[in-house]
Amino acid sequence: MPPGHQSPGGGVSSAHISRRQLWALVALTLMWGTNWPMMKYSLRELSPLYFRALTMTGGALWLFVYYRARGVSMWPQGDQWRSVVTLGLPNVLGWHTLAILGVKELASGRAAILGFTMPIWTVLLGVLFFGEKLTRRVGLAVVAVALAIGLLTFNELTALTGRPLGIVWMEGAALSWAIGTLMMRRAHLSLPMETLTVWMLILASACLWLFAALLEPWPSWQFTAPMWGSLAYGALINYGFAQIIWFGLARHLPPATSAMSIMAIPLIGTASATLIVGEVPGWQDFAAMLCVMGAIAAVLLPPRKRLA
Repeated sequence: MPPGHQSPGGGVSSAHISRRQLWALVALTLMWGTNWPMMKYSLRELSPLYFRALTMTGGALWLFVYYRARGVSMWPQGDQWRSVVTLGLPNVLGWHTLAILGVKELASGRAAILGFTMPIWTVLLGVLFFGEKLTRRVGLAVVAVALAIGLLTFNELTALTGRPLGIVWMEGAALSWAIGTLMMRRAHLSLPMETLTVWMLILASACLWLFAALLEPWPSWQFTAPMWGSLAYGALINYGFAQIIWFGLARHLPPATSAMSIMAIPLIGTASATLIVGEVPGWQDFAAMLCVMGAIAAVLLPPRKRLA
């Protein structure tokens, strides 16, 4: 998902989208859904923090060059750096660091399901700390997410290879992203969103290189060809082309369309994991996925207008 942006559906117009926009949204959803098992594949040959630092750096540099060539002002000025740092901590550094640690411990499809509890945490935090209204739909979403987490936690605790710590990492990642989303909604930004995102990625990648050097052994950098392809996917597709497509769509997506896209990402992540890394989801995964998809629908899909 796009670093540094509120989840799609927040404050976007309800205009119809064109066929070209629809295909772009399908491509974007496939890119971000497939990225979960691609990350898991990469972690077979590279430790998580070095993987994240390498792909994020490559993606950030590629985006910087692309947007600079298109005439976007890429250098924050004065107080704009404060926005880059404060918004980058939860939206990029927190989310991407905790998420990759979760992927290391869990099946990639399961990590995707847990990561996309973020919209529900965003709404719940808004209720608890910003006086937003607690509706019946929010209550149902919280119950559905709790059920999903309970299903996966029980399965991890009872499985011989279970690693419930991964659930803690993923929910920490989702909470970090939710906090960042709330901060983003309340921020008064004076720099282009493209510039903000690129510099949040650059600063977060610098932190990740430092964390990796302190906590992980130096890699050999002697990878197989599929591994290099996976790294290229992370840098050029996940952090590159997907971001460019997102910026072209974000201001025009209707809320319902955006919500359906978010709901589809964990589904694609779980399905593609079978082909990419050989993970076979169990009934708990499918049940948890339905719970999370239902919760996302409850908090993001606009309510139907009643007929007079």
